[in-house]
Amino acid sequence: MIRWKAILACTGAAILLTATIPATAQATGTATDCCGGGASWATGNKSALGTSTTTGSPVWFTVADGVTSEVFYPRADVPNIQDMQYVITDGTSFVDLERDATNHVVTMPDEKALQYTVTNTAKSGKYRITTDYVTDPARATLITNTRFQSLDGGTYRLYLLANPSMAGGGANDNAWWDGTGLVASGTETLFGGTATTVVQALRVSTGFTAHDNGYAGAASDCLTDLRADKNLNNQFDNLSGTGNAVQCGQIPVGTDTTFTVALGYGSTATAATSNATGSLSTGFSAIATSYRSGWNSYVNSLKPAPASVSGDTQRRRAYYVAAMALKTAEDKQHPGASVAGLATPWGNFTNGDQLNDGYHRVWGRDLYQQATGLLAAGDTAQAKRMAQFLWNSQWIGSPTAGDGMTYPAGSFPRYSPVSGVNGASAQQLGCCEQLDQDADAILLAWLTGLTDGSTYAKVKTTANHIASTGPDTTERWEEQYGKSPSSIAAEIAGLIAAGAIARANGDTVSATSWESTADSWRNSLAGWTVTTSGYWGGHTYYERLDRAGSPNDGATICFDEGCFYEHDVTDFGFLDLVRLGIRPAADATIANSVAPTAAASDGNSSVQVTLPNGDVYFHRYPHDNYGESTANCTGWPANGSRRFGRLWPVLSGERGQYELANGRSAAVYLKSMADSANDGYFVPEQVWDRADVGCFGLGRPTGSAGPLMWAEGQYLRLAQSMDAGHNLDTPSIVKSRYGT
Repeated sequence: MIRWKAILACTGAAILLTATIPATAQATGTATDCCGGGASWATGNKSALGTSTTTGSPVWFTVADGVTSEVFYPRADVPNIQDMQYVITDGTSFVDLERDATNHVVTMPDEKALQYTVTNTAKSGKYRITTDYVTDPARATLITNTRFQSLDGGTYRLYLLANPSMAGGGANDNAWWDGTGLVASGTETLFGGTATTVVQALRVSTGFTAHDNGYAGAASDCLTDLRADKNLNNQFDNLSGTGNAVQCGQIPVGTDTTFTVALGYGSTATAATSNATGSLSTGFSAIATSYRSGWNSYVNSLKPAPASVSGDTQRRRAYYVAAMALKTAEDKQHPGASVAGLATPWGNFTNGDQLNDGYHRVWGRDLYQQATGLLAAGDTAQAKRMAQFLWNSQWIGSPTAGDGMTYPAGSFPRYSPVSGVNGASAQQLGCCEQLDQDADAILLAWLTGLTDGSTYAKVKTTANHIASTGPDTTERWEEQYGKSPSSIAAEIAGLIAAGAIARANGDTVSATSWESTADSWRNSLAGWTVTTSGYWGGHTYYERLDRAGSPNDGATICFDEGCFYEHDVTDFGFLDLVRLGIRPAADATIANSVAPTAAASDGNSSVQVTLPNGDVYFHRYPHDNYGESTANCTGWPANGSRRFGRLWPVLSGERGQYELANGRSAAVYLKSMADSANDGYFVPEQVWDRADVGCFGLGRPTGSAGPLMWAEGQYLRLAQSMDAGHNLDTPSIVKSRYGT
């Protein structure tokens, strides 16, 4: 037998560790069983995320299922790791993977800072792992502080297992031991066709007493090795070629041990290592204090939490976290470029070999929804940066290739990288143009005072484009083309805002023309999209969409589960007619259109679902398929049978704004949004809609994106609007014109 002893300095205390390791022949040198299995991303439901408020530290962390998931660097759209977690063994009877073998509790030491503590307690009761997450405001480092406790007095071995997916993909990674810690790198062709290399260096305050670099799922994989006989027999220093690498390092622990882990990033190994070691030298306590201070200063610079949330812990924390999440979503190299989410929805079912769009792209619609939330909360500076990003980096000035189509001058892409249109590939701009996004950009320019002559020249091109090609477009759910009440509402409001900007620049001719078009579309909208022969309620209501502008014909709209009459498919899009000031809140047709959303039907066709606790949520529309499979709970990309969209908390917020416009209470809708939040207080894209299939808890987040930044903006907007007594994002210029 080989015995070893080590004396460690941990939080000022000396701890004597003694362990017994069987003498085995260890494989060293180079792992040659290339190249490992395919990579995937983590679930989209992030229970913690954060970054420093400083621009000089371009690293973002996420946590899912109790462990580190994607870490982004050097931009908010480049993930670099699938997950990082601990492996625990007693060397004889079990090998536990932290994510699967523990129960997770997520807490916030300070509700005004995106610092999270994740406490993972073994389901067996044998141990507890408590990890505190921050990033170093001065360096590109994720730094965590972990306390490992043996709860039953047993002696355990602890390994830190990292699964890198460098520069956005896990298929081309290198991994090696540099004598002190673990280093991984990968090169992917990213934006502008540029080959980008990202390097990460993993260090621990105790030092690693053993290490391994292997290929995922192969014999050289640390976890595979440990599961074979409960001992680490392989200790490979590097890999023989690029592949799906995994790394692990043993951390010496006793019955109660605290240590710090630093994951540093850079474009070279030297830079990454310098960041990791520099953060360790500074120490977790000092870094965490600086990190918290930055967030406290930001939150305190905003409007105070409104009365609608301040007296309730859940609603108040969801409010603070919403504001901080939107701050976190902004890229640090490209001001104003805020991603839709730091996640890939159902990422654990999504191939991670190459860079995947996920939600870490910039959608103009989502940017507008985020910005109006920030305006309501008091961050006018970031909202203006968002408007400037749209017009300076996303606006298309000449025909530009998209994914299978061409974007015309004056348009905006479906989405873009955080760097905007310049240098992006056709695939990175997506398909297809959505005129509501073009109009939202105009609205945001007007809302933030971005009305200078240079911006107006672009606004003029876009407004002319909307007027000449609208109102038909791909609607806001990016699935169907035709006349959509939601899209046309945005187009009308955008043209009116464009007219105001034109008049500010002395162009009354253009203003008059756009206003005339907006008036015409407003007058025609009911004839285009209000059916009098629909299935629901009194049979008269706004459709979700009509291709021909003939809402009483027998035209159908098709989904995965079949085709249905257009006049039988509803959604909440018509509520934007009230929110944007185009129709009065008391409009009878709009009131009639609300009723079908609450109609009782089978679970796949009804829109409204009221939970036993009174919370009210909504599906996007009947027959929505964008969600998990009810049959086997697999994620949407897995193409499982019986796949349905679940409940969207953001729609509760939209309904709340409609109630507020009518002078009624919106409290239940604000409460519903707050109650949907996960353990990190993030409002998710979707929550589970049924109690009879146990994939998730009824009303709890699914594997979709959490947080959805659109929903976070909606939550801020509703909370502040409730205190104001009116909807803060209703454009006064539109409201004034139409007397709403």
